[in-house]
Amino acid sequence: MRVLITGGGTGGHVFPGLAVAEALRRSMPEVEILFVGGRRGIETKVVPEAGLPFRAIPARGLLGRKLLAMPAVIGTTLHGLVMSLGILRRFRPDVVFATGGYVSGPVAIAGGLLGKPLILHEQNSVPGLTNRFLARIAQEVHLNDPAARRHFARRSHLKLSGNPIRPDVLRGNRPRALRHYDLRRDATTILVLGGSQGARSINRAAVGAVRRLASQRSDLQWILQTGRRDFRWVSRRLRDMAPRVRVCSFISEMGDAYAVADLVVCRAGAMTLAEVAVCGKAAILVPYPYAARDHQTGNAKSFVEVGSAVMIPDRRLHGKRLASEIAKVIDTPRKLREMSSNALLKARPRAAEKIAAALARFGPGNGVEEDVGERDRERDREQRAGAGRREGRREGPREGRREGPREGPRRGRR
Repeated sequence: MRVLITGGGTGGHVFPGLAVAEALRRSMPEVEILFVGGRRGIETKVVPEAGLPFRAIPARGLLGRKLLAMPAVIGTTLHGLVMSLGILRRFRPDVVFATGGYVSGPVAIAGGLLGKPLILHEQNSVPGLTNRFLARIAQEVHLNDPAARRHFARRSHLKLSGNPIRPDVLRGNRPRALRHYDLRRDATTILVLGGSQGARSINRAAVGAVRRLASQRSDLQWILQTGRRDFRWVSRRLRDMAPRVRVCSFISEMGDAYAVADLVVCRAGAMTLAEVAVCGKAAILVPYPYAARDHQTGNAKSFVEVGSAVMIPDRRLHGKRLASEIAKVIDTPRKLREMSSNALLKARPRAAEKIAAALARFGPGNGVEEDVGERDRERDREQRAGAGRREGRREGPREGRREGPREGPRRGRR
């Protein structure tokens, strides 16, 4: 069986694809997988490191672009579509799996033009523009949050599966992490994550919180993932805090980082939250304020509602506020335990296996592709028949109204 996976730009669109790819390999060692992403995203690094063949296409997003930039965006998208057609013709996949993001658009459309089944995955409570469009041609759309259902016009093909988790996240080891980061066993560990690309507002607030709390207490230690952009600045500002503070531009062994953490400070991206949930970690969430349709706020609220997280709006985030919220949580051990336990209520650790099983049904000899095609044709016939019946109902009454009521009163007035 051959599976083409597409998505990219950020970790939230890449890591679900990698998790599903590993699940496929475990269940079908003979499977052939090709990952298609963009030329500049994180996928150019992490996909080859995961041992998967990788192809890059040109791609640019529509959201936030000025009108004058639209011709260039359209030109890049068409170029990506042509390249995708060539990749698909050469690889000849049995099914295409798209994890969202503008990179996946041209690839999924090319697959549709060539008659390839399409399976989508939507990570957020508010779907992105690409997935809302592609859902019209997809055979299945796998959701993480049931709240996303209302954003799709067609719902018969929606499946609630969860967010696929990177396998290493589930294999975290606390003793190993203590040795790796040279941390104390008896201290409370705060893990601060800015996402795969970093988050400047979180980094600045974290520096302020570390310095404020370090002057008040000695029972805290920190791991900060800053992203490449802020790594040097944060390292300089916290140089005198070592060994109580470990600063990293990127954490590759996330499972160990979660295993050693008592409290996580992070954005509210869907994949980060899925990892926090499956690891059972209390969290302080700072939604990214410029996320499409503010979907991170929706993600964060669902965790606040189950009692596993505290939310701080980005505009209100600063060192003093972050230090205060951290102290409130860790100074109440019972609250910290309850938040950690409640996080597990949001966990769906078998999501990758569920989606892999759905993809496997489209393999050679399973007959699913033919069945899906017939179901689509039958649905189209029903829609056309229904439209014809509605048109007939509209036309009948119009004729009656024109010929009956209008003529009678006119004759009476004469």
